[in-house]
Amino acid sequence: MPFDPRDPDFVADPYPTFAALRDQAQVHVHPDLGMAVAVSHAASSEVLRNRGLGRIWRDATPVEQFTSFNLLHRNSLLENEPPTHTRLRRLVSAAFGRGHTERLRPWVDELAGHLVDDLKGGGDLLEQLAAPLPVEVIAELLGVPKADRPKLVPWSNAIVKMYEYGLPEESRRKAEEAASEFVAYLRELAKDPAPESLINDLVAAHDGEKLDQDELVATAVLFLMAGHEATVNVIGNGVVALMRNRAQWQRLIDDPSLLPTAVEELIRYDAPLQMFERTATEEVSIAGHTLEPGEKIAALLGAAARDPQVFDQPDTLDIARNPNPHLGFGAGIHYCVGAPLARVEIMAALKALTTRMPDLQLDGEPERRPEFVIRGLRTLPVIG
Repeated sequence: MPFDPRDPDFVADPYPTFAALRDQAQVHVHPDLGMAVAVSHAASSEVLRNRGLGRIWRDATPVEQFTSFNLLHRNSLLENEPPTHTRLRRLVSAAFGRGHTERLRPWVDELAGHLVDDLKGGGDLLEQLAAPLPVEVIAELLGVPKADRPKLVPWSNAIVKMYEYGLPEESRRKAEEAASEFVAYLRELAKDPAPESLINDLVAAHDGEKLDQDELVATAVLFLMAGHEATVNVIGNGVVALMRNRAQWQRLIDDPSLLPTAVEELIRYDAPLQMFERTATEEVSIAGHTLEPGEKIAALLGAAARDPQVFDQPDTLDIARNPNPHLGFGAGIHYCVGAPLARVEIMAALKALTTRMPDLQLDGEPERRPEFVIRGLRTLPVIG
């Protein structure tokens, strides 16, 4: 077995294992995961772009116990292929493209500043900045009333646990419970959406077409889960990386023009999503490994991000790295539609920290989450 995704030592630092695997071959069969895994940038990029590989959703089973969880994924932009994906992407992009990111940019900067001011004197950066920032932004984007916003993160956290391997039955039950509550909540919200919200734009028809109610709900949940989880972990993982590379932290303080490239480098350096699966819809060859229809392969995004064939000194944090062709937002037709908003959020957090807490430092050892696929921290104590 190439690696054990439950091994705490591997989860703590998977990158030496990835390097060793990459030296042997670009693709490996992983019997425990039941699929092949691509560990080079070239092979991972091909996995994400090859049209003979798709996102083929398979319902969680037993189906009757996962009604809401399966509804969210069956109707998701992320879990569908053309022609369904083409239609969903066109409608979602049309709604998202109506100026939402630029409309929110000043508000996001202001929010990040307030959150960092509250962090002064020390605290858990995850709890006080990394987690609340993206959830507040997505809640604002969707038009969720402030009183309801505390419900969103527990729902999201419970649902995404289903993407890990070897999950206990209790966690699976909680994922369906959360999905059911979230679906019911969004159905009500969509009946009378806030005028400037993304939900209002998603409800509206575009060129005579519109999302049905299940598609609307699935899209809103996808924005929260994908946007919240990834952004929290980029900020958390990224701050730890900067604290352990003080010269890069000081460089960012001294030269704020490096903020855009710093955002890309933090996404690359310690990828918040380590693995993304595809299923062969026809016979496909990836780096010499042949897949038959129905067989699965995963792009290991963290491994791709440290490939020395693409990145000079890949294990070095370089906030001025340019170009930086990381695969953190995916590639091909499933490239993240929310990438511009995620960049705004991460940049706002970095700008607020470097300008308002330049003496930031770790206040103890951060605690890492035990999961492999979604890579992040449980705690991030800081002072400054």
